[in-house]
Amino acid sequence: MTPTVPDTMHAVLLTGHGGLDQLEYRTDVAVPRPGPDEVLIRVAAAGINNTDINTRIGWYSKSVGQATGSGGATGFESVDDADATWSGKALEFPRIQGADCCGHIVSVGRNVDRSRIGERVLVRTMLRSYVDYRPFECWTFGSECDGAFAQFAVAPAGETHEVDSDWSDVELASIPCAYSTAENMLHRVGLGAETVLITGASGGVGSAAVQLATRRGATVIALSSPAKADEIRALGADRVVDRGADLVAELGAGSVDAVIDLVGGDQWPALLDVLRRGGRYATAGAIAGPITEIDLRTLYLKDLTLLGCTFQEDEVFANLISYIEAGEIRPNVAKVFPLRDIAQAQEEFLGKTFTGKLVLTVPEAGE
Repeated sequence: MTPTVPDTMHAVLLTGHGGLDQLEYRTDVAVPRPGPDEVLIRVAAAGINNTDINTRIGWYSKSVGQATGSGGATGFESVDDADATWSGKALEFPRIQGADCCGHIVSVGRNVDRSRIGERVLVRTMLRSYVDYRPFECWTFGSECDGAFAQFAVAPAGETHEVDSDWSDVELASIPCAYSTAENMLHRVGLGAETVLITGASGGVGSAAVQLATRRGATVIALSSPAKADEIRALGADRVVDRGADLVAELGAGSVDAVIDLVGGDQWPALLDVLRRGGRYATAGAIAGPITEIDLRTLYLKDLTLLGCTFQEDEVFANLISYIEAGEIRPNVAKVFPLRDIAQAQEEFLGKTFTGKLVLTVPEAGE
């Protein structure tokens, strides 16, 4: 039997770039309807990610040079709205954010097999179908289109993956953005049984990278605060180094094969110093600050490869689903909040006192 879909829903609307006051919890938002090649998902849970905050505060704009945390709660005094998104185009408001979506399909477009109704699914965060699968182009779920901070969400059928797992909805919702970002970086550097240094290892992406690199047989060195070292070792790290340490003194110059960096900031030059000749560096974030310096002699004399990682090949998300179903990774949820407490959840996220992911639960229709 086809589930009944209401006309209105609870949702969090982002009304403009800025502080937490730009998040508006509403109970009268129109339920979206799927297009011909789309599905309608009854959202059960949605994770919180840096990108949700970065998008809200306009951090992706080149007019911003500060660390995420400096404007995470209040926004920045000045943001150029024209380039303040992943894609470099202006965001359309109001926008329903939420890059992580776990839920059940309740309706399908006319070109989608109705047998998919009832599937428990995860949505790929980096969507390619909306840009005709052109290389190095994508939309972000919850940025260029509405996302999962609502009772219902629309997504492309081909990028909505059924998952067969005994994990809870909350646990599954911790996966899409953080784990696909981490897996994509490892995929791009071709990580094997080598030594890898992972920055920001207690965060959602960093802790995912620790697990996923361990799965690949790598020797994992993680950068984090000492207070979180035991938790990170439990995820698979072979060694945890204080994030404020002198990396060359601690690890040795030329001592690692690859660097997975989510932090950037003042310590960035040292990451190239500890790479071996021919080493590979990948970044998908810069929470400590996007502006840094590079000595080009380090880059070319050591034959280093530097990789910026946003676009994801199709196999990255499909591989993640297979890891879940095979029990090769495990969720790392630190705390759960109801959707209406999203501002409180994002404040706690900005405090960085936890390891792993914060997840929002979405109320059932009619609640």
